[in-house]
Amino acid sequence: MTDKPTNEEFLQQADPMRRELLAHCYRMMGSVHDAEDLVQETYLRAWRAYDGFEGRSSLRTWLYRIATSACLTALDSRSRRPLPTGLGAPSTEPSAPLVQDNEVPWLEPVPDVLAGAESTDPAAIVTSRESIRLALIAALQHLPPRQRAVLVLRDVLRWKAAEVAEALETSTAAVNSILQRARAQLNEVRPSLDDPVEPLSPEQRAQLDRYVAAFENYDIDGVVKLFTEDAVWEMPPFVGWYQGPGAIMELIRTRCPAQGPGDLKLVPTAANGQPAFAMYLREDGVYRRFSIMVLTFAGDRLSHVGSFFEESLFEVFGLPEVLEASATK
Repeated sequence: MTDKPTNEEFLQQADPMRRELLAHCYRMMGSVHDAEDLVQETYLRAWRAYDGFEGRSSLRTWLYRIATSACLTALDSRSRRPLPTGLGAPSTEPSAPLVQDNEVPWLEPVPDVLAGAESTDPAAIVTSRESIRLALIAALQHLPPRQRAVLVLRDVLRWKAAEVAEALETSTAAVNSILQRARAQLNEVRPSLDDPVEPLSPEQRAQLDRYVAAFENYDIDGVVKLFTEDAVWEMPPFVGWYQGPGAIMELIRTRCPAQGPGDLKLVPTAANGQPAFAMYLREDGVYRRFSIMVLTFAGDRLSHVGSFFEESLFEVFGLPEVLEASATK
C-alpha cells in the first residue's frame, strides 16, 4: 500500500494554489489571458505526470516548476509585452494624431481577485501587491525570459539557488550569474522588488473620490489637479504616452469622446494591487464599456494612469459590458 494521494486528492490539494500560480504566470507573461491559459496547462501537465511525482519536493514546488517550464516554452514564441512608455519613443504631444497598434502584444492588468492581491495573509508572498504592481510587471518585460524566471523564483518566491537550478536544469553558479544580470538590468528601468506598497491613506482615498467626481462631472481641470508635475498617462493600444498635467488635460479635452457632465461613469475595482476603475461611456441612453484605468500614487497625488482599451478585460474583471443609465443615478 502507498500513502500517495489519489488523483482526486491531488486536485483537492492543488486547487487552492490556483490563484498564486496565476500570479506567477502573470509575472512571467504580462498577460492575464496568457496566465489563465498557462495555469490550465500546468494543471493538465501535472495531472498527466502525477503518477511519476515522487514527493521529493512539496506539491507546491512541483507545480511551480511545471508552471515555470510552461511559461518559458510559451515565451519562446511570444514577444515581450510593453506599455507605450516601454517602446522607447519620447512623450507625445497631445495635439498629435492618435495612433493605434493592435499588432503589439500589450501588457495587461490583472484583477486583484484573480491574483490574490486582496489577501491579508502576510505570509502570502506569492500574491503580494509588491510583486504584481503594474510598474514592476512592465519592468520585468525588459528581461529575457530565463532571467525573468530566475528573478521571480529567487526574489519573489524566495527559492534557494539550488532549487532554481534544479527547476531550470542548470547549475547553481549559472543561476547566481543570471540573477546578478537580471537585478542589474531591472535596476536600470526601475522599480525595485523591494519598493514598498503601502495601504491607501485617508487622503489618497479622498483623492480617488475627487478623481471620480471630476470625471463624472467632466471637470477636466479638477482631474489634472490631482496629478504630479511629471505624471504619465498612457493608453494601449495607442502607442503615444503623455507627460505632465498640461499634456494630460489637453489630451482628455480634445480626444475623449465624452461631451459633458454625465457622459462618463466610473466603477471602482482593483488591479495589480492598486486602485483601478472601469470607465463607461454613455451612448444611446446606456453606459457602454470604455476602458480599465489603473492608478499609481506618489504621495497624495497621482503619478501614473494606465488606461487599457482592451474590451475583453471587462469580462476578466467580472464587469458588465453595459450599465443602464437609470441604474447609475
